[in-house]
Amino acid sequence: MVIDVHYHPAFFEEVCGSEELAEKRRDSMAYYKTPRASVERIFERMTSSGVDRCFLLPHDYSSEDGDRISNEEVSALVNLGNGRFYGFASVDPNLEDAAAQVEHAFRDLRLSGLKLHPSRQKFYPADPKMYPIYEVCRKYNKPIMFHAGFTWQPGTLAKYSHPLNFEQVAMDFPDLRMCLAHMGFPWIKETAMLLLKYPNLYADTAVLYFDSAYEFYDFMFKQEMPLTWLDRSIRHQVMFGSNMPRFEEMRMLTALRRLGLREETVSLITEHNAKVFLGEEEQPWLG
Repeated sequence: MVIDVHYHPAFFEEVCGSEELAEKRRDSMAYYKTPRASVERIFERMTSSGVDRCFLLPHDYSSEDGDRISNEEVSALVNLGNGRFYGFASVDPNLEDAAAQVEHAFRDLRLSGLKLHPSRQKFYPADPKMYPIYEVCRKYNKPIMFHAGFTWQPGTLAKYSHPLNFEQVAMDFPDLRMCLAHMGFPWIKETAMLLLKYPNLYADTAVLYFDSAYEFYDFMFKQEMPLTWLDRSIRHQVMFGSNMPRFEEMRMLTALRRLGLREETVSLITEHNAKVFLGEEEQPWLG
């Protein structure tokens, strides 16, 4: 089984009902020329790419431009997904009722985790206003997917999403599973260091590659750090993610499998680590 932990539903027709809204999202999220597609077409894409299940990562930019995919909409997508979608919640942390919204998403809608974007939502991860949200995640044993590192989205500042900004949160919430998406690029070594130090931290492979998927993975995992770091030291904390719809899952899966990793490591990255991150499996390597 292959689980893609980084799927954006912003252009699913079921939550993007007009071309006007799609054009707004293309401009504000830097997904230029991305077409709308139905869930049925998404299933076809997943099947052709070799992806069995995926995390749906919505957005909530309510206080910025009013655009959001509501948690109720994500729950509806999960119901349409026939078991192929893990629906994550999102919330604008600048709203007074942010923690209450997250609790509703977990308690009533049964969503699988929370997605946050520090650079776009303009907050530092260790800001005290975030801690009530983290407490809700801990209460319901739900993980957080954070955007980390570089983003193409206009009007964003990378300073909010530097991997080192997450260390205080990892220390203060040792039982809260958190993923630093995009391997924290370009701060690859810093991300690897944090994974080594904090077993509750994860990263994904949904990196915004500049050339080809394989060449960029080769750069990240063989030049920025030795391949043995991934194959031996942090292999339980890296998950496969494609950043759909920006890039193609098929090319990224092929690139991952070409790196020369042990098959056991590939299996961890493409399936088992995601299940541990969700709380569906235990972390046997910590026993």
